Amino acid sequence: MTAPERQDVVCALRRPARRAHTAGATRHQDTVTAPQPQSLRKLAMSHLMAATISNPPSPTITANGVGHDAEAHPPTLPPPALTNALRVLEKSGSTLPPAHGLQYDSPYSRSLSSTAPASPRIPPVRQNSGSQTPRVRPHATTLNIPGMTRSRASPDGRIPDRDVAAKLVIIMVGLPARGKSYITKKIQRYLSWQQHNTRIFNVGHRRRMVAGVTSAIPKSNGTNDGTDVASQAATILSKGTAGPDIVVHEEPTKLDLDKSGLETSPGGKMDQSATFFDPKNEAAAKLREQVAVDTLDELLDYLLLQGGAVGILDATNSTIHRRKLLVERIRAREPKLGILFIESICHDQNLLEANMRLKLFGPDYKGQDPTKALEDFKKRVKAYESAYEPLGKWEEDNDLQYIQMIDVGRKIIQHRLRGFLSGGIVSYLTTFNLSPRQIWITRHGQSVDNKYHKLGGNSELTERGHYYGQALYNFITYKRKEWLVEQKAKIASSSFPPKPGDNTPPYPELNQELDDKNFCVWTSMLKRSIETAEYFEADDDYDVKAWEMLNELNAGDFEGMTYDEIAQKYPEEFEKRARDKLQYIYPGVGGEGYLQVISRLRDMVREIERITDHVLIIAHRSVCRVLMAYFMDLTRDDIADLDVPLGMLYAIEPKPYGIVFHAYKYNEATGWFDELPDYKPSKMVDPNS
Repeated sequence: MTAPERQDVVCALRRPARRAHTAGATRHQDTVTAPQPQSLRKLAMSHLMAATISNPPSPTITANGVGHDAEAHPPTLPPPALTNALRVLEKSGSTLPPAHGLQYDSPYSRSLSSTAPASPRIPPVRQNSGSQTPRVRPHATTLNIPGMTRSRASPDGRIPDRDVAAKLVIIMVGLPARGKSYITKKIQRYLSWQQHNTRIFNVGHRRRMVAGVTSAIPKSNGTNDGTDVASQAATILSKGTAGPDIVVHEEPTKLDLDKSGLETSPGGKMDQSATFFDPKNEAAAKLREQVAVDTLDELLDYLLLQGGAVGILDATNSTIHRRKLLVERIRAREPKLGILFIESICHDQNLLEANMRLKLFGPDYKGQDPTKALEDFKKRVKAYESAYEPLGKWEEDNDLQYIQMIDVGRKIIQHRLRGFLSGGIVSYLTTFNLSPRQIWITRHGQSVDNKYHKLGGNSELTERGHYYGQALYNFITYKRKEWLVEQKAKIASSSFPPKPGDNTPPYPELNQELDDKNFCVWTSMLKRSIETAEYFEADDDYDVKAWEMLNELNAGDFEGMTYDEIAQKYPEEFEKRARDKLQYIYPGVGGEGYLQVISRLRDMVREIERITDHVLIIAHRSVCRVLMAYFMDLTRDDIADLDVPLGMLYAIEPKPYGIVFHAYKYNEATGWFDELPDYKPSKMVDPNS
């Protein structure tokens, strides 16, 4: 078949067959014979295209121009299937009209049905396509977010025990009174709130236990061991006191002081004065080094044997010799563990004064004269300074990651940070500030849906809800003025060295003008939250802003339903939620759980930590629970059950040693708020409150 003949056949095959002109013939052709020529035309077309593709014509240069060399490429005979198809088309009455020109479409624009038989799908088989079996290379240490990531090794999104390289040993570095314990507590609280198992291991506490100065204390709140929430919060939230900072499973064996060569007091306790920390005191140096190693071993047990994700070693670690010893011990135990050094450096004299004041009321100087205690503490600092070696060349030469934090976050230096935990920590450290301020948290006033115990929705406030908003505005305005008077009085009465009974630490920022401090009011995007702030919106002295991340937890398909309706219509979902409220996610489009709320509030918490102004957050039950859990360092088991009823107002004042916490309850009869001095967080009793 020549090239022009092939073109004619192509054009003919692409045209529809002529139909009979009679009605009867048309009906008969539509129902019986019409599909047959069409199928044959497709078959003919497919064979023709295959022949054309496999034997394309080659252009040649002739005397008259470009043409086809028929001698070089003899015509391809039509395949038998094409010949048979054309014969059947002729017998069926379908004729091929003459071509009026080549109208060619690419064969790739048409879908050709496969005639191959269907093959059964073979399910995947567990294998290792790498060069080594079993796998030797550590698994990827990518981001793990509980509730937001899921994998075979980590169904709940937490760091799996298998991924040892994703776990982290944080080693604090710095002279005394540089805020190391403050930094460690903040990091532990933030990571635990993010659902990463984190604990602090304080070398100083173990040293005092060995010396017989103090005894073991309960587990830190970051242990997530299900300890009663009320007893935990009582330690952290007592006015002006800090929570525990170390985990001690078994009390270390006290040293035989007679054989140690160390001086002891008349009561049989080891001398803990400045001479104990002198680098020239070899016996004391050996003891301090052994205590540090023992504490590190306890930390490694937590990470490798007890499901921990982050362990923080809180100590001075001020020499290269000490840091080298710690690194070698970690790598001998598990070389894949991540190591991050964090050094706290203070140049600001106000910061040093505040930190020293805290130390004078610590366990090393408990009950001593403040002036003499300060003199001894300064000698201790000088003893450390004589041998102090900051982070730098040795860590860089050994490819170790580190962060230098100068003046509690005013300046951050980082080196070779690897892993999502290290990156998240340095980002969090940049938000630190010690500015005196108040953080207020409350739910909105009563809404129409609250009245009928319905979940979610976007209803407006009831009349009682509007009265709550007015009372909230009046009370906050009053407390704002009261706080300003108290702060100015503290500035006037503060002294350094502190006088006996004076336990008010000064703030570095107290020299700034307190009258210039703004007051922010943050609401969600929902009507009931925005309407509760209507009186603040009308006052130009408040800065009101609505945040979508403060919206209530989305109940998905259960939006607008009551808990009783869910229990009746969806008993399986109701029971599933009751078993594990923290992990539970409401079904349906947009449905969320508490872990999703924690994830979207991550940036909100950083912003609260960053700003130096007062802030009032008017949100919803799930959001208030999550925020309160962060500031109160609650365990993961208590977040979803924390009782946060309507009408409760919480005040939090960040301090260098922790937080000061107050709780107030709305008195509807008086239109005011009454303080609850003995308030303890508790589990929810009435889900409709």
